[in-house]
Amino acid sequence: MIGSILVLSGPSGAGKSTIISKASKDIGDYYFSISTTTRQPRKGEIDGKDYYFVDKNTFEDGIRAGDFLEFAEVHNNYYGTSLKPVREALDKGILVIFDIDIQGHRLIRAKLNDITTSAFITPPTLTELERRLRLRSSDNEEIINNRLENAKTEILSVGEYDFAIVNDNIKRASYEFSIIANVSRLKHSQVDEATFIKNWLV
Repeated sequence: MIGSILVLSGPSGAGKSTIISKASKDIGDYYFSISTTTRQPRKGEIDGKDYYFVDKNTFEDGIRAGDFLEFAEVHNNYYGTSLKPVREALDKGILVIFDIDIQGHRLIRAKLNDITTSAFITPPTLTELERRLRLRSSDNEEIINNRLENAKTEILSVGEYDFAIVNDNIKRASYEFSIIANVSRLKHSQVDEATFIKNWLV
């Protein structure tokens, strides 16, 4: 595999999708890894664009078949990354961007650390996160409270990431993300390094 990986994590409502969208013209060719999930689609979400929506049995069949690079259970729903399209993109030398949780980040680090860069994206405060979650009006009170409690745990893992982006200004946050994305392309695998050294010594 000759491409590179950029993992993004952060609380739901941090603005990750908006940041990627606004920075896309500045980061060149990339493949955005679409997660597979067993949760129900939110209003406006499209199967195959936002997520691949499947039932629990189908997802668990995929787990047993080894189809996922990583997967986790969050808020009583499965989320996972299908291995095949990621491998195809990496083999073409393309930057692969993931929007996954902390568990997923740890699993990818364990498997593909030498080509992985990561960034944690967050609003400036928990209060601001709650404001954004309520403003988008897509979740009920129970889900909002679950997301806030989960965010309190997630923020404790910010030190596991290479970079942190505080999204209190979308223009600045998108600029910072574009820098990180372009830098991540320069990260070389151990295989690349060994090949370089071998050729250099000729």
